Amino acid sequence: MSRLRSRAGTRSGIRVPTRARARTRPPLALALPALLAVAFLLLPLVGILVRTRWGELGEHLTSPGVVEALRLSLLVSLWALALSLLLGVPLAWLLARVEFKGKALVRSLVLLPMVLPPTVGGVALLLGFGRRGLLGPWLEGTFGITLPFHTSGAVVAATFVAMPFLVISLEGALGGLRQRYEETAASLGASPVRVFFTVTLPMVAPGLIAGAALTWARALGEFGATITFAGNLPGTTQTLPLQVYLLLQDKPEAATSVSLLLLAIAMGVLIALRGRWTGTPVAREAAPAPVPEEPPAEADHPSGSARTTTGVGGVAPPHDGGRWPLHATVTGFNELTLDAEPGTTIAVVGENGAGKTTLLRALLGLTPRAHAALRLGDTDVTALPPHKRQVAWVPQDGALFPHLTAVANTAYGLRARGVPRAQARREALAWLDRLGVSHLADRRPAQLSGGQAQRVALARALAARPRLLLLDEPLAALDQTTRARVRHTLRTHLAGFGGVCLIVTHDPVEAVSLADRVLVLADGRALQDAPPAEVTRHPRSPWVARMLGRNAWPGTASADGLTLAAGGRLVVAEALPEGAKALAIIAPEAVSVHTDRPGGSPRNVWPGTVREITAVGSRLRVLVASDTAPDLVAEITPDAAAELGIVDGASVWTSVKATEVTLVRL
Repeated sequence: MSRLRSRAGTRSGIRVPTRARARTRPPLALALPALLAVAFLLLPLVGILVRTRWGELGEHLTSPGVVEALRLSLLVSLWALALSLLLGVPLAWLLARVEFKGKALVRSLVLLPMVLPPTVGGVALLLGFGRRGLLGPWLEGTFGITLPFHTSGAVVAATFVAMPFLVISLEGALGGLRQRYEETAASLGASPVRVFFTVTLPMVAPGLIAGAALTWARALGEFGATITFAGNLPGTTQTLPLQVYLLLQDKPEAATSVSLLLLAIAMGVLIALRGRWTGTPVAREAAPAPVPEEPPAEADHPSGSARTTTGVGGVAPPHDGGRWPLHATVTGFNELTLDAEPGTTIAVVGENGAGKTTLLRALLGLTPRAHAALRLGDTDVTALPPHKRQVAWVPQDGALFPHLTAVANTAYGLRARGVPRAQARREALAWLDRLGVSHLADRRPAQLSGGQAQRVALARALAARPRLLLLDEPLAALDQTTRARVRHTLRTHLAGFGGVCLIVTHDPVEAVSLADRVLVLADGRALQDAPPAEVTRHPRSPWVARMLGRNAWPGTASADGLTLAAGGRLVVAEALPEGAKALAIIAPEAVSVHTDRPGGSPRNVWPGTVREITAVGSRLRVLVASDTAPDLVAEITPDAAAELGIVDGASVWTSVKATEVTLVRL
């Protein structure tokens, strides 16, 4: 048996460690103090359990004084929780979402009651809200409210010491929530308050519940601030902890029983939270498996036309028939002007850091890095907040709200714009049907495949009736098969869109197949803005040329060709003025590969070494590095590679005819 286990553990060269071997034995110098700490914390609790007179427990807990104190404690703690939610939730949001001067001071004020001695807190409350305090005389003279020695005073004292637990817990949860969900909701037309209640709070609900539970438990056990500020009046301010204090003087056995009750409540709260207040991940139930990806409905139509006439129940997806040309002047990190007619799709390309996402966020009004003076149709929306611009955004991951179903996600923008619930659901179902995912209407995002989620995200954006549609790499996370299906769906349904669509992409197929224009960005500026065919033939950026699969060498024109920026010279057939900056474009299929130095007409010949071979469809791409020229990619057939004996590390010669070099003046 041991021999079989050893083989299983080392199969395929992978050794699986056993449970015992994975454990590490802690050093005694650390283990002993840790055990002493556990004993130190545990011994007092054991003392309560040992000293409790279990036979008299019921009698002690049902005595009139204890019952009245318990009722008052529950009343005070629940009111303290309500006040903490009313005041603490907005404060936590402010600390997590807004940058302002004095933020560190405000956070320190929130934490102060947690480190302040409770009696000092009670004195501070007396000096602030007491009859001779700063605010007390005004409260009593104007509203007739006297807080000290009143139940309301006990509520104030409990709120003062307990609210920090809610603020800290909720601020941590808000800090871990990606703002992309809230920004997407705003782009769908939801006001900040609606976003907060329909997106933010549901998504941080575990943190809110944990903070609320800790706040309630802390308020239930408050003693020092209460007795100092509100006194110890039976039936008015004498809560359960104060009752324990009194019982210790005359009936220590009863005090032990009541202490056991408070201990049980506190432990129950902590066990129920299971570490949520510390940010420890909590295991969740596994979501149902995503529905397998299915071909879109358009695939059933040989002509490629989409089902645009009717949706679910014969309801056509609504179009208001509007046409909205785009004019935008962007300043800041991005410096460019955009003009586009209705129905235009613009692919935005460029290397990382070129300003693509910044451009989209500027049009949304979501970034201080760039500002967009934006006009959609006849309306100038520059001064409008994001939720009033009618600019819909689909981020790379779709940002579907995880707590809503597919149909609720799709109807979100409609509901934010005041469409009645029933009508919004009908229109949402029509859009889901149009994109071939209506059978997933009642599924949540975790139950959708990548392609399905992207189609739902697109349906949600289109259903919101935008005048400008922004797609930030909407297909990047999909596999090739799913990407092709969603690309087909997207191309079909953008054809009837009455506004302008901007698509950020790194995929040349998407840029060519989806866009009417390609906008090339470099350092926030427009390097090229032209139809896809023009960008393909004459790319003005080395990055774009490489994205399109071409060799791109920048250089300076000279009398006999091009002096390359990376070193070397290139003979070209096209003449440019001497000193002009240009980009030499060489198609991989125009590069010849030889085992020996070629003779004949090639004017550009370099020795090199094969560094990489990759398959592209039915052909091979060979990367050749040379000391006398930049790296060069050649495209050959597998038969040619076998005949030439081309393998990694092989020495070869490459050649390019002067007539095969295209110069793009920069």
